[in-house]
Amino acid sequence: MMSRQFLELLAREASAVEFEGPIIQARAEGADAATVEELELAKVDALKVRALLKRRARREAELSALYDTANDLAALRDLDAVLEAIVHRARQLLATDTAYLTLHDPARGDTYMQVTDGSISAKFRALRLAMGAGLGGLVAQSATPYATADYFDDARFHHKNHIDEAVTEEGLVAILGVPLRLGQRVIGVLFAANRSRRPFLQEEVSLLASLAAHAAVAIDNARLLQETRNALEELSTAHRTVREHGQAVERAALAHDRMTSLVLRGGGIEDVAAVVTDVLGGSLAVLDDLGRPITGDVGELDAGVFEAAQASRALGRTVRKADLLIASVDVGGEPLCTLILRSDDADERILERAALVCALLLLFRRSVAEAEGRVRGELLDDLISRPGSPGLADRARRLGVDLTAPHVVVVVRHDGQRERAAFWASSQAAVRHGLAAGRADEVVLLLPGGDAGAIAQRVAAELSTSLHTPATAGASRKSDVAAAYQEARRCAEALIALGRAGDGASASELGFVGLLVGDGRDVRGFVGSVLGPVVEYDARRGTVLADTLAAYFGSGGSPSRTAEAMHIHVNTVTQRLDRVGKLLGDGWLEPERALEIQLALRLHRLGHTSAPQTVGRDAI
Repeated sequence: MMSRQFLELLAREASAVEFEGPIIQARAEGADAATVEELELAKVDALKVRALLKRRARREAELSALYDTANDLAALRDLDAVLEAIVHRARQLLATDTAYLTLHDPARGDTYMQVTDGSISAKFRALRLAMGAGLGGLVAQSATPYATADYFDDARFHHKNHIDEAVTEEGLVAILGVPLRLGQRVIGVLFAANRSRRPFLQEEVSLLASLAAHAAVAIDNARLLQETRNALEELSTAHRTVREHGQAVERAALAHDRMTSLVLRGGGIEDVAAVVTDVLGGSLAVLDDLGRPITGDVGELDAGVFEAAQASRALGRTVRKADLLIASVDVGGEPLCTLILRSDDADERILERAALVCALLLLFRRSVAEAEGRVRGELLDDLISRPGSPGLADRARRLGVDLTAPHVVVVVRHDGQRERAAFWASSQAAVRHGLAAGRADEVVLLLPGGDAGAIAQRVAAELSTSLHTPATAGASRKSDVAAAYQEARRCAEALIALGRAGDGASASELGFVGLLVGDGRDVRGFVGSVLGPVVEYDARRGTVLADTLAAYFGSGGSPSRTAEAMHIHVNTVTQRLDRVGKLLGDGWLEPERALEIQLALRLHRLGHTSAPQTVGRDAI
């Protein structure tokens, strides 16, 4: 009966004070001493049972918490969420006012707050603990649990003002800390703290240590998981890069096959450029070795583009400048071609392959041109050195040159760059259906046409531009190629002697010098070109302006002595000379022009067979 009362108390989990009730009741009812003693013994046994049940309930709660924590780890998705759950359970199981967790910072060599539960101080949540400082710093440094019932009265810890201030602001008094260990390495500290004095039991230390072990495992799992994710991401990125690279290589190979097929079918640079723009988009220009466009147009090009082209040749790859992709190819250190693609984003491999294909085309064209140039040069050499050799006309006809049509022989003197000059001349001959031959310091061309002077000027200007140095051209229009060559050569030499390097002319444009170098000795043409207006005026008006001009030069350019020699008034001389100036134009008294006029006057007088006309004294 009496044991049943204590069982009921145990069943409803009564407090320890309530177990005194049956004894007090028995005494009140006048029970004897033996009965009271028996009740006392039953009470002690019941309290032992009660304590055992409480310990088992607590142990069950601890095991349940550890089980839940293990489940959290098994389903780990968010490290912070798992750590928050661990800290929250520590606070609940130890029945403390707050719990928190710090982690080690390898970069700074201290620990910092990672998770808190029940904290009310912002300063405390932002606290950092140096190794060995405060209770947490000592735990992290020694890898040993520490507990204090009253933190501020405990001299075992190295107190720091900023730590004590934060602990005071949080209102903590009793603190328990256990290390988070991975092997022999401490990665942080797990704390449970109270805002009133309280000792911590060894079983509470063990429980917190178990939770700390779970927290360490969670952190390590999260690290491994993150490393795995990073590795997977890197593998995915690498796979994507390899796939994209493979696609780019395949795309470049297909484009190369298209370009190669075009070349094999006889396509040109324009066809290659069309493939590039079809595959890559944008606009493409192909420049020759001198930077002149072969095809396409990308607008105004500044010096930076040509510097980029030089860099492309040096590096052997495409160079980007703003929205331009530039690929340039050289041969033997000399630029051959440059491709400029205006595009925001394009496959550089395709542009580089296109540049190589264009370079091969240009090399092939150059080889063909050189071969044809040699054939044309040999024919021109034979026309000059062996003009009577049989079969020359047939050889010319096979090259598309009609020797019976009007032709001009041009001899161009230049300073160095023999190969470039010969290649230029050969190209011109091929384009204009003529012949060309290169020699030591000159090139010779046989070009269709009738205006020797104009052709000489054009050839001199164009070759000077190509060589970036003066090229001087003499020309002659004669049916005899050998004679025309000799005259054209003398004209070129005369231009250089006259200080007119870089110019072009035939004998007729050289004035009296042309009489010396020309084989035709066209005296009438020379007199007509120099003195024609005056002679025609005299013939039309019956004047003697030519005689007056001769007397003027004969008297040393003195109007008064001219008047005396011609027995006329000096004013008449002045009027006649004014008329001469209007007929011959400005500058007729310049030394070189005056010399030509005097020579023309002498030749005119030598060729004048009719009797001098009789004119009035004052005739003008």
